[in-house]
Amino acid sequence: MEKLDSIIEAFSGAVWGIPLLVLLIGGGLFLLFYSRFLPFRYLGHAIQVLRGKYDDPDDPGEISHFQALTTALSATVGMGNIAGVAVAIAIGGPGAVFWMWISAVVGMATKFFTGTLAVMYRGTDSDGVAQGGPMYFITEGMGKVWKPLAIFFSVAALIGALPVFNVNQLTQAINDILLKPQGVEVGLKTNLVIGGILVLITGFVVLGGLNRISKTASRLVPSMVVLYFIAVMYILIVNIEVVPEYFKLILTDAFSASLYKGEPLYGGILGALIVLGIKRGAFSNEAGIGTAPMAHGAAKTDQPVREGLVAMLGPAIDTLIVCTLTALAILVTGVWENTGASGVSLTATAFAKAIPSVGKYILLICIAVFSISSLFSYSYYGSKSLSFLAGAKNKKYYNIFYVASIMLGATTTLDMMINLIDGVFALMAIPTMFATLYMAPRVMREAKKYFSSFKKSKG
Repeated sequence: MEKLDSIIEAFSGAVWGIPLLVLLIGGGLFLLFYSRFLPFRYLGHAIQVLRGKYDDPDDPGEISHFQALTTALSATVGMGNIAGVAVAIAIGGPGAVFWMWISAVVGMATKFFTGTLAVMYRGTDSDGVAQGGPMYFITEGMGKVWKPLAIFFSVAALIGALPVFNVNQLTQAINDILLKPQGVEVGLKTNLVIGGILVLITGFVVLGGLNRISKTASRLVPSMVVLYFIAVMYILIVNIEVVPEYFKLILTDAFSASLYKGEPLYGGILGALIVLGIKRGAFSNEAGIGTAPMAHGAAKTDQPVREGLVAMLGPAIDTLIVCTLTALAILVTGVWENTGASGVSLTATAFAKAIPSVGKYILLICIAVFSISSLFSYSYYGSKSLSFLAGAKNKKYYNIFYVASIMLGATTTLDMMINLIDGVFALMAIPTMFATLYMAPRVMREAKKYFSSFKKSKG
């Protein structure tokens, strides 16, 4: 197991080099400037679209704009925001949060383009059902000659969509918050029991298909974001006198990297800190990775730009709001300096310190809902990838493989799971970003046409 752990760590380190960083952040910056900050100029319009102002039940697609966003958010608002941020701070210190913010701002532009492409170039699976996602916008938008790139993405997505990190951290949270304080001896046996319960819950929803997934996510995710927001705001109000100090520390440490504890990158710690922040940001909001366009491609709309605007809101909610709340809760309570905990255990320690007696249980409820809703969405992404590769009739086999992998996540180490998903996400980003940059001029032509007609209708 240790040898496998080191192999996966080496794989993750190899793919997350400078070239990928240039592709994700450099590509995102290009899209941001190329669009002349267009997505941000229409932020109000994006919120109106999300609220359903322009919904038409006769439009093509399976789910509403709101359900598409909550399905995408149910995959991203979860352990990336709670455990992923804690991992970033435990290794990189407060400065890692700044680079997560940069990842999110750039990611908003990237998501506008990928969300628009997901609807512009919807394809059909072997059952004739309209589908979206990088594999479809590559083949439909760039031509069949590029199909190997779509296949490469789909194969990587089969692994990238596995729920192993979420399950790993939910298992750790249940052990640390619920079982250990009750005197239960945790180990392989308790982990298997937790994994078995998650298999039953996930299997029930996953086998119900996209409509059940999207309906469940649209009910669960918003309420848990509100509960989490209230809990963290209480922590920040209690520690209000040090909040400005930690905002300042996030900014200064982002460039000094004086609190970074990991391995240097090419001999430098600042570069390593930037990579850490971008990795955790990408894991949190998935901008440029290619999973969210699969959900956005199913939205009921005949206006691709509308879905691009809705998709753009994802990183703002996910990273700029939820991740920042988690980071500040960990920082202002001081637990990041005086405990060796990492991942979800570090966040739980912060909640327990700031809200005695009930804090860790509030966190456990949020973690459970975020994690389980993530399990539902990721199964949809993986089954879509298998449908593309082997035909829609075979997608049910992915769900069996997916549900079985829950047991793997429940019984392995945090480092192994996070390195595995990081590495595969990097592979998924290559075809997604290449295709997005290749077709960016088409998105801008579509956007100009849409906003021109929108202004005329208002005038």
